[in-house]
Amino acid sequence: MRSGVHDAIALAAVSSSLRVSVVTAWEVASLFRQERLGRYNPQGLTAHSWFQAAVFGTRAVVDLVDQETAFEAFDLPELRHRDPADRLLIATARQRNLTLVTRDRAILDYAALGHVQAIAC
Repeated sequence: MRSGVHDAIALAAVSSSLRVSVVTAWEVASLFRQERLGRYNPQGLTAHSWFQAAVFGTRAVVDLVDQETAFEAFDLPELRHRDPADRLLIATARQRNLTLVTRDRAILDYAALGHVQAIAC
Protein backbone atom coordinates (compact mmCIF):
# COMPACT_ATOMS: atom_id res chain seq x y z
CA MET A 1 0.00 0.00 0.00
CA ARG A 2 1.31 3.45 -0.86
CA SER A 3 2.61 5.46 2.07
CA GLY A 4 0.21 8.36 1.34
CA VAL A 5 -2.74 6.00 1.54
CA HIS A 6 -1.36 4.42 4.68
CA ASP A 7 -0.95 7.88 6.23
CA ALA A 8 -4.51 8.87 5.27
CA ILE A 9 -5.93 5.70 6.84
CA ALA A 10 -3.84 6.15 9.98
CA LEU A 11 -4.93 9.78 10.32
CA ALA A 12 -8.58 8.82 9.85
CA ALA A 13 -8.24 6.08 12.47
CA VAL A 14 -6.66 8.45 14.99
CA SER A 15 -9.37 11.06 14.41
CA SER A 16 -12.14 8.43 14.68
CA SER A 17 -13.30 9.19 11.15
CA LEU A 18 -12.28 5.92 9.47
CA ARG A 19 -15.34 4.27 8.02
CA VAL A 20 -15.95 0.96 6.32
CA SER A 21 -19.14 -0.02 4.55
CA VAL A 22 -21.16 -3.04 5.53
CA VAL A 23 -20.94 -3.81 1.79
CA THR A 24 -17.23 -4.42 2.38
CA ALA A 25 -18.16 -7.17 4.86
CA TRP A 26 -20.09 -8.88 2.06
CA GLU A 27 -17.16 -8.44 -0.32
CA VAL A 28 -14.74 -9.89 2.27
CA ALA A 29 -17.01 -12.90 2.69
CA SER A 30 -17.06 -13.33 -1.08
CA LEU A 31 -13.25 -13.18 -1.24
CA PHE A 32 -13.02 -15.77 1.53
CA ARG A 33 -15.36 -18.06 -0.38
CA GLN A 34 -13.10 -17.70 -3.43
CA GLU A 35 -10.06 -18.28 -1.17
CA ARG A 36 -8.47 -15.04 -2.40
CA LEU A 37 -7.40 -13.58 0.97
CA GLY A 38 -4.99 -16.29 2.08
CA ARG A 39 -1.89 -14.09 2.36
CA TYR A 40 -3.88 -11.58 4.44
CA ASN A 41 -5.20 -14.28 6.75
CA PRO A 42 -2.24 -16.21 8.19
CA GLN A 43 -4.22 -17.09 11.33
CA GLY A 44 -6.90 -18.87 9.29
CA LEU A 45 -9.78 -16.77 10.65
CA THR A 46 -13.32 -17.00 9.32
CA ALA A 47 -14.49 -14.13 7.12
CA HIS A 48 -16.58 -12.76 9.97
CA SER A 49 -13.73 -12.92 12.49
CA TRP A 50 -11.28 -11.41 10.00
CA PHE A 51 -13.61 -8.48 9.26
CA GLN A 52 -14.33 -7.91 12.96
CA ALA A 53 -10.60 -7.92 13.75
CA ALA A 54 -9.88 -5.47 10.92
CA VAL A 55 -12.62 -3.11 12.08
CA PHE A 56 -11.52 -3.34 15.70
CA GLY A 57 -7.83 -3.00 14.84
CA THR A 58 -8.36 0.17 12.84
CA ARG A 59 -11.09 1.62 15.08
CA ALA A 60 -13.29 1.98 12.00
CA VAL A 61 -16.99 2.67 12.14
CA VAL A 62 -19.15 0.34 10.05
CA ASP A 63 -21.55 2.29 7.84
CA LEU A 64 -24.87 0.69 7.00
CA VAL A 65 -26.66 1.08 3.69
CA ASP A 66 -30.01 2.84 3.94
CA GLN A 67 -32.74 3.10 1.33
CA GLU A 68 -31.54 6.50 0.08
CA THR A 69 -28.11 5.04 -0.60
CA ALA A 70 -29.65 2.05 -2.36
CA PHE A 71 -31.68 4.33 -4.64
CA GLU A 72 -28.73 6.61 -5.33
CA ALA A 73 -26.67 3.58 -6.35
CA PHE A 74 -29.09 3.15 -9.27
CA ASP A 75 -28.96 6.81 -10.32
CA LEU A 76 -25.24 7.57 -10.26
CA PRO A 77 -24.37 10.04 -13.03
CA GLU A 78 -22.28 8.77 -15.93
CA LEU A 79 -21.49 5.45 -14.24
CA ARG A 80 -21.19 2.38 -16.42
CA HIS A 81 -19.89 0.23 -13.58
CA ARG A 82 -22.10 -2.85 -13.29
CA ASP A 83 -20.91 -4.24 -9.96
CA PRO A 84 -23.78 -3.54 -7.51
CA ALA A 85 -21.46 -3.66 -4.48
CA ASP A 86 -19.18 -1.02 -6.00
CA ARG A 87 -22.18 1.11 -6.90
CA LEU A 88 -23.31 0.97 -3.25
CA LEU A 89 -19.81 1.92 -2.06
CA ILE A 90 -19.74 4.88 -4.45
CA ALA A 91 -23.22 6.03 -3.42
CA THR A 92 -22.29 5.78 0.26
CA ALA A 93 -19.12 7.83 -0.29
CA ARG A 94 -21.02 10.47 -2.25
CA GLN A 95 -23.79 10.80 0.32
CA ARG A 96 -21.44 11.01 3.29
CA ASN A 97 -18.68 13.01 1.56
CA LEU A 98 -16.14 10.24 2.13
CA THR A 99 -13.04 9.27 0.19
CA LEU A 100 -12.86 5.72 -1.14
CA VAL A 101 -9.58 3.84 -0.91
CA THR A 102 -9.52 1.37 -3.78
CA ARG A 103 -7.57 -0.45 -6.46
CA ASP A 104 -10.64 -0.69 -8.67
CA ARG A 105 -9.76 1.05 -11.93
CA ALA A 106 -13.41 1.78 -12.80
CA ILE A 107 -13.96 3.54 -9.47
CA LEU A 108 -10.73 5.50 -9.84
CA ASP A 109 -11.71 6.53 -13.38
CA TYR A 110 -15.13 7.59 -12.09
CA ALA A 111 -13.43 9.66 -9.38
CA ALA A 112 -11.27 11.32 -12.05
CA LEU A 113 -14.51 12.56 -13.63
CA GLY A 114 -15.28 14.33 -10.33
CA HIS A 115 -18.23 12.21 -9.24
CA VAL A 116 -16.68 10.73 -6.07
CA GLN A 117 -13.51 11.17 -4.05
CA ALA A 118 -11.10 8.24 -4.26
CA ILE A 119 -7.44 7.47 -3.78
CA ALA A 120 -5.58 4.53 -5.24
CA CYS A 121 -3.93 1.96 -3.02
